[in-house]
Amino acid sequence: MTITSRQTVLPARASNSADKNANKPPPKTFPVPEPPFKGYHPPQPEGYQQSKASPSSSAIVIDNGAHTVKAGWSFDKNPRFIFPPVMSRYRDRKLNKACQFVGYDAYVDATTRGQMRYAFDPGTSVVGNWDVMEGVLDYVFLKLGVDGENGGVDRPIVMTEPIANLTYPRRMMNEILFECYSVPSVAYGIDCLFSYRYNRGKDGLIISSSHTSTRVVPVLNSKALLYNSSRLNWGGAQSTDYMLKLMKLKYPTFPARMTEHQMEELIHQHCYVSTDYDNELSHYLDWTGLEDRDHVIQYPYTEHHVPEKSEEELARIAERKKESGRRLQEQAAKMRLEKLMKKEQELEYYKDLQRGLAQESKREVKRILDAEDLKDEAHLERTIRDLERSIKRSRNRDLGIEENDENPEEMSFPLLDVPDEELDEAGLKEKRHQRLMKSNLEARQRAKAEKEREKARKEEEERLDNERRENDFENWIAERRAARQALLQKIKERERLKADLGNRKSLASQMRMKTLANLASDGPKKRRRGGDDDTFGANDEDWGVYRTVATGGDQSDEEEEEDLTNALKAVEAQLLKYDPEFTENHTLEAQSDWTKSLVHAFLRGPWPFNPESQREAHQLHLNVERIRVPEVVFQPSIAGVDQAGIIEIAADILNQRISAEGDRARLLRDVFLTGGNTLFQSFDDRVRNELRCILPIDAELVVRRAADPVLDAWKGAAQWASGPDLAASSISRQDFLEKGSEYLKEHDLGNVTSV
Repeated sequence: MTITSRQTVLPARASNSADKNANKPPPKTFPVPEPPFKGYHPPQPEGYQQSKASPSSSAIVIDNGAHTVKAGWSFDKNPRFIFPPVMSRYRDRKLNKACQFVGYDAYVDATTRGQMRYAFDPGTSVVGNWDVMEGVLDYVFLKLGVDGENGGVDRPIVMTEPIANLTYPRRMMNEILFECYSVPSVAYGIDCLFSYRYNRGKDGLIISSSHTSTRVVPVLNSKALLYNSSRLNWGGAQSTDYMLKLMKLKYPTFPARMTEHQMEELIHQHCYVSTDYDNELSHYLDWTGLEDRDHVIQYPYTEHHVPEKSEEELARIAERKKESGRRLQEQAAKMRLEKLMKKEQELEYYKDLQRGLAQESKREVKRILDAEDLKDEAHLERTIRDLERSIKRSRNRDLGIEENDENPEEMSFPLLDVPDEELDEAGLKEKRHQRLMKSNLEARQRAKAEKEREKARKEEEERLDNERRENDFENWIAERRAARQALLQKIKERERLKADLGNRKSLASQMRMKTLANLASDGPKKRRRGGDDDTFGANDEDWGVYRTVATGGDQSDEEEEEDLTNALKAVEAQLLKYDPEFTENHTLEAQSDWTKSLVHAFLRGPWPFNPESQREAHQLHLNVERIRVPEVVFQPSIAGVDQAGIIEIAADILNQRISAEGDRARLLRDVFLTGGNTLFQSFDDRVRNELRCILPIDAELVVRRAADPVLDAWKGAAQWASGPDLAASSISRQDFLEKGSEYLKEHDLGNVTSV
């Protein structure tokens, strides 16, 4: 498997650079992301040893995110371990051992990836697979080097959870932590509030767009107004699924396998938020600058290498072809000259023979004619006349003189008026010959007259059509448009039938096989007295079966194909001349030309596509998807989500739910963005511009982004765990035993028992 190296980005495409682009080198390509195996990470027990010095003020902080789990100690500046909440468990048949891989270790090979399970329910932040969750916690505590009494965990736990977390997941988490790991206490807090506190926020509007959802939360006096918060069911997971669907719909026959991880990395590396989505989308596939906007993703491929010939070899081959053609022309001219000389010799011989017969007796004449395979003297005269005509045509052809039809006035048939009784045997033969010649002449005259009548009929139809166009232009244009659509439909049907002939399950192939079966089953008819009496071919319709078997029906006939193409060109020529709404870009030829095709620009960018190239067949072109996928947060309807966008949600909170003007102003002075889904380029600019449109002109608006939208939630939880509020906000083991697993202590950064 090989991947082509990256090339430099091509300059912006000019309007007349179609031919130039056809010879350009391959575009700049980006390799497809590989599975995120990070390698082996050893445990770090030094943190646990450090925590023993102050066991009451040190806690294990776990940001239990649906995308990645961040774990470390409360005195750390950054989490020690970051990994996805996945686990792969299977039994190795060769070693006869049960294998378990957690986090990035589950991406080590295809076997582990095939057995991978996710801790959270798809598209949500609710833990659904507690077997995987327990494996994730085991991995965390083992990597942190926790070694408490009886194998338990003897340090407090601080864990993040989403807003309005369900009671059941929290109850299950409490039971696992207290009963399985024997932890002394557990405290829960909301991830986006931890991030806001870490960035020194007190009064503001939090827009948290994470892996599974996007939430808008107002905060006043360092306390979240959870009853006024709103959620949009769209985040990084839904964006990944949406990108995967778009790519499968765009390339339904893509030869390689597209995975969710690949789509997620493509979103992170190539997508951005447009500050003017509608305007940018309408011009995104314009040829100018499309080389920069169109990102080519190269999948692994194996190219079938064909040895290329050098310019010298190609020049020698062209010279050989030219020399071969010249020799063939000389040989053909020589053969024509030899035939002409032979005909002239025969003509001279027959003329001498004709002159000699004038002096011979009838018996000798008959003997000489029989020896020359001639019936009579009339036959000899016709032979001489035919040779003279053939020689004349050959000479005219060599001289480039066009041949004219025979003048019927020069041809005479005198014997046709003579009764048969007055003619001898030779005269009767000549009379029959003249009758045949006259029939041929009359047939040619009738054909010529028919052509003239057909020409006159077409001229009359054209005249009537012009009159109708001048008198009833609207209906005339409508008929031409309908005729064009009908021709296009016939052409598409013809192409479909051609394609179906290669598919043995298609209707055309089935009808063809049915015809063959009927021919095989219909045995020859038997005569009454024995023997076969096969009458096939007696009717002209019998011979049509060969065309049916060979082509699958008369719809694919070459003559009909040419007629349809010519008819379509004629109709399109009329529409181009008279229809102001029909342009060159609407013609079938223009739509088939990749330099004028919007579909080609969408699928293959501003470069020609070679279907025989494996390199090009294994390429994805990202263009409009780069702004379409991140746009769903602002316009969920484009992905089929029946919810309001984050700007509408924020406007509803500010204008409808917050009644006090002072509180609204305090919220607007600190619009805080956090979560990995806000890392798109221009995300904060778009939020700022959109919010400005719904606010009074004199309203003060400040939009800022978290210092680290991904890790600030863990850092805020670690900072909070190091402070004095941890003990008062934690659920102790005694509380768990006395008040049950659903017991929750409320604090400013956590959920409440009822929202």
